[in-house]
Amino acid sequence: MGLKIRKGDTVVVIAGDDKGKTGRVLSVDAEKNRVIVEKVNFVKRHTKARGQGQQGGILEKEAPVHISNVMLFDPKAGKGVRVGTRVAKDGKRERVSRATGEPVGKQD
Repeated sequence: MGLKIRKGDTVVVIAGDDKGKTGRVLSVDAEKNRVIVEKVNFVKRHTKARGQGQQGGILEKEAPVHISNVMLFDPKAGKGVRVGTRVAKDGKRERVSRATGEPVGKQD
């Protein structure tokens, strides 16, 4: 079964320390069922300077979140929604919002 969250989607976090935050999906790891969401689940990484080009210090970056802890954000419904699929008139499968029944494509 394919994942219902894709890169570029806007999602809302429904569990964990960052519950309620929304952000854009930067990457999806299908094997581990994890997603990296922009500006969500920041971790600090202490790095040592290597050579003259790179500076050492504390870097903050996003860590992966389990895909079960995010829902697709539907702007028409104004909240996180479950996602279903249906076959469009042209024969292609499309993702639809379970709340509104409207197709949800990539959101910018």
